[in-house]
Amino acid sequence: MAVAVGAAVVLAVAVVLAARGLRALPAVQAFVARYPGEAPLPADAPVGFPAWLAVQHALNALFLLFTVRSGWRLHRAGRPTTFWTRRNTGLVRTRNPPVRIALDLWSHYVADTLWVLNGVVFLVLLLTTGQWLRIVPTSPAIVPAALSTALQYVSLDWPTTDGWVDYNGLQALSYFSVVFVAGPLVTLTGLRLAPGFAARLRFLDRVLPLRATRALHLWTMVFLVVFTAGHVLLVLATGALRNLNHLYALRDDTSPVGLLVFLGTLVVTALVVLAVRPGLVQRSAARTGDLLERPARPRR
Repeated sequence: MAVAVGAAVVLAVAVVLAARGLRALPAVQAFVARYPGEAPLPADAPVGFPAWLAVQHALNALFLLFTVRSGWRLHRAGRPTTFWTRRNTGLVRTRNPPVRIALDLWSHYVADTLWVLNGVVFLVLLLTTGQWLRIVPTSPAIVPAALSTALQYVSLDWPTTDGWVDYNGLQALSYFSVVFVAGPLVTLTGLRLAPGFAARLRFLDRVLPLRATRALHLWTMVFLVVFTAGHVLLVLATGALRNLNHLYALRDDTSPVGLLVFLGTLVVTALVVLAVRPGLVQRSAARTGDLLERPARPRR
């Protein structure tokens, strides 16, 4: 572990030094001067952030945390001992009998459903309020802007774009990738892996085998985690008070209001994580289905 961390630090330092060396070249300096990072926006693009976006942002962080947490626990889990079967007598009734799944998988599906529903609401509001103009590329100039911005970030010379008005090229492409590529991809691959769907979609086995789908689902989740970590790091490193005010206080200044709201959301998230104990998960699952306990096999 220590060797891996040391190698990562050495690699990071080498990348930064290489980027700073590139920034010293006249041609690169001219490129950055021509494309400082701003992503060109249409004249009718909105400025600032609405209240619904702040709420969606906070809920997305909470639901994504539980989705990744339950997904990773499922990925690392051994042979399950508790199973859940949906009762076929409620509002949702199917001709075929319900599929029995592990309780950990049920927990993952609940977190997934909350995250996906929140994402659907986000997409509808994004596309009907004009906020999509901030993250959907509308000009090919966004490509050199993103390259310039990436070079500035890696060389530790932060770009000076104003996030209240517009995102820089790299931000816009990153947010577009998360909202319109990674989000739908992880959702569709998750449906493909669901036991009920997998049994009924065997015609897809040749086109998208379950093994390949599972790998794609996992690595998309890894991408979302890496993006989130980098996003939080850059928010805090490139003017924390102002950046936090944008989405947590809906204001463009350096007051501590956004920071206090952000810390409040962290406290609420911690309390929710502490409240969601295995006992609560089992009681919640028992309200919607039948639980079956199987003793774990003794190790030989």
